[in-house]
Amino acid sequence: MSNGDIFVGEIIGTAILILFGAGVCAAVTLRYSKARASGWIVIAFGWGFGVLAGAYTAAPLSGGHLNPAVTLGIAVDTGEWGTVWVYLLGQIIGAMLGAVLAYLVYLAQFQANVRTSGTTEGTADEPTPTLGIFSTIPEIRNPLANLITEIIATIALVLPILAFGLTEGLGESGTTVLIVSLLVVGIGLSLGGPTGYAINPARDLGPRIVHTFLPIPNKGTSDWGYAWIPVAGPLVGGALAGLIYNAAF
Repeated sequence: MSNGDIFVGEIIGTAILILFGAGVCAAVTLRYSKARASGWIVIAFGWGFGVLAGAYTAAPLSGGHLNPAVTLGIAVDTGEWGTVWVYLLGQIIGAMLGAVLAYLVYLAQFQANVRTSGTTEGTADEPTPTLGIFSTIPEIRNPLANLITEIIATIALVLPILAFGLTEGLGESGTTVLIVSLLVVGIGLSLGGPTGYAINPARDLGPRIVHTFLPIPNKGTSDWGYAWIPVAGPLVGGALAGLIYNAAF
């Protein structure tokens, strides 16, 4: 694969991933969305389908990493670092593009994110904080615990991805991406409660940058004080997964 193919593939695939992922979060979160308050299971499956669509689309061009933690884990295992920067740059740009596309899909809902006058009893409907649509927010803000959660959850993603390559016939059947998508759903359901399971630095950082600049009414903070955790945790987890795989398999 050429650097150009990798770059384009990762932009397209990661943009699709974030379009689906941020899209489902917007659907569940925003006022005047038909899917509002439909719950965590819907979010987990929405992200899983985003992986499915994005990785299958990008696979012929770049292999469909879509995640710096996956790219790092593969590089640590194989020792091949020459194209890592191409993957990472494409992933960050793709994540930002996907966040913008999700914003445009829900443009009317974002523009309606204002305080309403309320009911006849006088209660008002307050604007919805929007950062959680684009990036992760911990349920309990404990930097060490949050970091550990992201490291473990990312190992639970990257180590199986590396091991799937050892399963005879899985690659030939074309179902590897489907299995990875179901793995992401499982991580969301089982390990996503504490931090929102970033498990992907590009998935969190790119949309957080976009959220900072989007003209969303009452959007709230972009929480840059927390932003290092969903970047550092998955990178450490991805590297550890590569080391574990290299040592054990």
